[in-house]
Amino acid sequence: MKIDILVAEIGSTTTVVNAFHNIHTDTPEFVGQGQAATTVEEGDVRIGLENSIQDLQRNLKADTLTYDELFATSSAAGGLKMTVHGLVFDMTARAAKEAALGAGAIVKMVTAGNMRRTDIKKIQEENPNIILIAGGVDYGERETALNNAEKLAELNLPIPVIYAGNIENDEEVKLIFENYDNDLYVVENVFPKIDELNVEPTRKVIQDTFEKHIVHAPGMEHVYDIVNGTITPTPAAVMNLSKLIHDRIGDVLVIDVGGATTDVHSVTEGTEAIAKIQVAPEPIAKRTVEGDLGLYVNKENVIDLIGEEELEKQGFDLETFRKEYHSIPKNDQERKLVEILSEAATLTAVERHAGQIRYVYGPTGRSTLAQGKDLSNVKFVIGTGGALTRLPNGPDILKKIPKDKKSKSPILLPTGTVKVLIDHDYIMASLGVLAFKYEDAALKLLEQSFGENVFEQAAKERESEEV
Repeated sequence: MKIDILVAEIGSTTTVVNAFHNIHTDTPEFVGQGQAATTVEEGDVRIGLENSIQDLQRNLKADTLTYDELFATSSAAGGLKMTVHGLVFDMTARAAKEAALGAGAIVKMVTAGNMRRTDIKKIQEENPNIILIAGGVDYGERETALNNAEKLAELNLPIPVIYAGNIENDEEVKLIFENYDNDLYVVENVFPKIDELNVEPTRKVIQDTFEKHIVHAPGMEHVYDIVNGTITPTPAAVMNLSKLIHDRIGDVLVIDVGGATTDVHSVTEGTEAIAKIQVAPEPIAKRTVEGDLGLYVNKENVIDLIGEEELEKQGFDLETFRKEYHSIPKNDQERKLVEILSEAATLTAVERHAGQIRYVYGPTGRSTLAQGKDLSNVKFVIGTGGALTRLPNGPDILKKIPKDKKSKSPILLPTGTVKVLIDHDYIMASLGVLAFKYEDAALKLLEQSFGENVFEQAAKERESEEV
């Protein structure tokens, strides 16, 4: 059997391969999926990749399986771990963190101001894959970033360092690192002006650095020999697709409730009314990772959110659940409880992702300000990941995200009617990689996964408005 393209998602525990055909036509197809355990412990992730392709072959009932191109995403070897160091937390440190998260990183540590001995010790303990230094608007404060650069250089860790701070420090930072082992990347300032974020250049360098330096899972270097293009961090692939969706249909929110974390991606312009009262700029594309909200590794945190007493009152045997539940619900009782946990994780993660209206009082009375991400104009909410795509009430959970127009909640959640879309085939990450080369095909395949022609409908509506 001949397939056009395979996309491998090489995770920390599982490797999934998705097969796509007729990519060069107007009717691309999602052919099937195979999966197997990721084989880091065996010393070569190619074993797990080959096993997942064999599983795909069995699922397709094919005697042989060949393909023209292979693309890959990866969160193996623990994903892309970063530490971020800026000047003021709400400004350059936050901007640097936004850049790192949007590139698919796991941010293990953020510091603001001059780093201390305890900060240096923690960096050594965290053993990050990349260090990001920022600080100061262009032609503003210089000393903090230079001080931090000198301390980090003295560690002489054999890892890449990215500098994305005050442009006046560029040459000085290069001099600081010239006699050390770090690969240094100097990019545009993430916070060049008080009211301006510039995270995209840093995101791109982080992804490039990931591809060149980071994927150190055993055997991963050999995967480069067989893939077409780069290996993309899995969350960055989802973000890439989310941006393309936004370009087609407007403000969009994407939620993935996983076993260990809940990821929220938003690509939004927001409303003009909120933009006028924002106290600090927000990136159009934003990702947050709630590391305490998961349905397996972190299920106890979600149980605590709801309350054990409340769950037991609803008839759930938590003691049995803790003993017998292993990441995938195997009976109606487990499925019902996981649905409740999924709802709590989803709504909590979205509320944390969203900004808020705040009131401050001064000599002239009360002023209304907005801080954080404005989701109020979101009209499309997308569910991906195992829980929201496989549980029967996934769409019902997502329908609870918007707040009523009469609500007095200060949280900047979607308001009014939203369209809920489910990535039924669970292929958004694969399509995010595919879209780097085959954008139209990827979006058509996504529509098939949704089961709705949302992009085509949006295009027709725009044409109708123009007429």
